[in-house]
This record gives sequence, structure tokens and C-alpha cells, in this order.
Amino acid sequence: MNALTLPDIAVQASRQALPLEWVGMCGIALPVLFDGQRLVAKADAGVSLDDGEARGIHMSRLYLALEQLEQETLSPPVLRRVLQRFLDSHPGISSRASVKIHTDLLLKRPALISPLAGWKTYPVTIEAHLKNAMFHVELKIDVPYSSTCPCSAALSRQLIQQQFITDFANTSLQHADVLAWLGSTKGIVATPHSQRSIAQLHLRLDDFLDELPLIAIINDAEAALGTAVQTAVKRADEQAFALANGQNLMFCEDAARRLNQALKRAPGINAFHIRVVHAESLHAHDAVAESRWNWEVA
Repeated sequence: MNALTLPDIAVQASRQALPLEWVGMCGIALPVLFDGQRLVAKADAGVSLDDGEARGIHMSRLYLALEQLEQETLSPPVLRRVLQRFLDSHPGISSRASVKIHTDLLLKRPALISPLAGWKTYPVTIEAHLKNAMFHVELKIDVPYSSTCPCSAALSRQLIQQQFITDFANTSLQHADVLAWLGSTKGIVATPHSQRSIAQLHLRLDDFLDELPLIAIINDAEAALGTAVQTAVKRADEQAFALANGQNLMFCEDAARRLNQALKRAPGINAFHIRVVHAESLHAHDAVAESRWNWEVA
């Protein structure tokens, strides 16, 4: 008995001729390689359907092309080859291809003072596009940090000054008296409010890059902010973190400007959109600032 030819509905003509900008799959489970790590990822893969007469694309061909990302370290050249396979597998009907890879980059970060270290995750999206031989890669990175409000710090200092006047009015002071007062709970009557914050970086890379500068960008961002959240700490590290916050008082506007200047100096970036979110501990709403460079606004 001869085997029947399996039907391929995708090659049948569409009942309503209409091109589609993007057709594909989202949330494909995929292990990827980066910096010697095998990361758990989700991929969105698709192509344009330029031929309005075509019923659909062959999604399984995109799925199989993603296997290359399991075997080679993520890089712009590897992503370009994957996208070219997308298009080669759909000749005559697709001219544009894209892939997005969502994962958490796991980096071991040292403590500020002690020899301790711990792991920290950074949500990352790597997005690549290929259209008419034009290729580009974009990165989205979330960088957490701490922010202490400058206004709250000034108000706290004023309250400490007022308490000092109350406690020592018309009193002859010795150095030891002031030192003891500063170290007491009575002396520090107020503390500024601070909050965990997030820098959402969306960057477009130069076309000539052979590697993804994820770690370098994270390092630059954390250095610019000065108050990256910590992992394993001892009391000396916590004290150093308090000092870092006190020396880096910032509104969301300050954070956005610091990141703007740092990323403009970073090699391999030709455009970016920064969004910083300070999850207010004073208010029930967030404080947000955005900054763009060479970024087209729709």
C-alpha cells in the first residue's frame, strides 16, 4: 500500500489576498549560550508574509532554525545567520525576519568591602532584525539600583540640626559630647527615604559588532549610578552601601542624566532609550524619567 502524501495547507492560496507584516511564534522554550552559561530563554520568531496570495508560513522551519542558538554563543553574527535561515526557508514570500530572545543573565557580583559574593539576575531581551540585507540588533536590559531622595535628605539634615539646637542650647560642648550625641538614636532623629529603583535600558548596537556587550553595559550603568543593589553582605558592606547612597543622592531625573552620559561614552551603541523608575517609599506612585539619544520617536 502506497503511503499517502501528507497535505500541506500552508501552500494553498489564501481566500483573502492580503500581505501580513509579521507571522510567527512567541514564547518558544529555548536554552541559549552566553558568557559560558547555558541560560533558560523564551524566543519570539517570525517573518513577514509579503505574498498576500500565500495561505501562511511554515512555522516549523523557523522552530528548527532556532536550534543553532543551542550550540553557539549568542552574538550578532549568529543571530544574523539564524534570520537568514528564516528567509531562505520562505523564498518568494518573506523579505523580513526577526527574533527576540528573553532571558535572565546571571552574574556573580562581589560585595563592597568583604570577600563575599553572590549571584544577581538581570532581565535581558536580545532583538535582531533582518530586512533587505539590512541587519541590526537591539538590547533591553533591566538594571536594579537604590536611590535616596535629595529632598528627603535635606529635610532630615534640618531636623537633626533642630534637635542639636534643642539638646545643646546655651551649653558648652566638648568634642566627646558631640561625638556621643551623633552616635545616639536621639541625635539621628530623621533619615532620608530611599527606594529600590530600576533602569530600563533599550539600546541599538552598531552593525559591526561581533559580540553582545551585555556585561560591559551593565557594568557601565552600575558605575554611573553608584548604588547597585547588593547580594551577600556583612555589616561592613551594609555600611559601605549606606555611604554610597549618602554620596549619590538622586532624583529620577539625576539617574536618567547619569545613564545618558555613561551610555553615550560606551562603545558599540548608536542609539538608546532610557527609562528609570523609582518605586517611591514616600508616595503610593512611582517617579519616572526618560531620556533618548538618536532614538526615533513614533
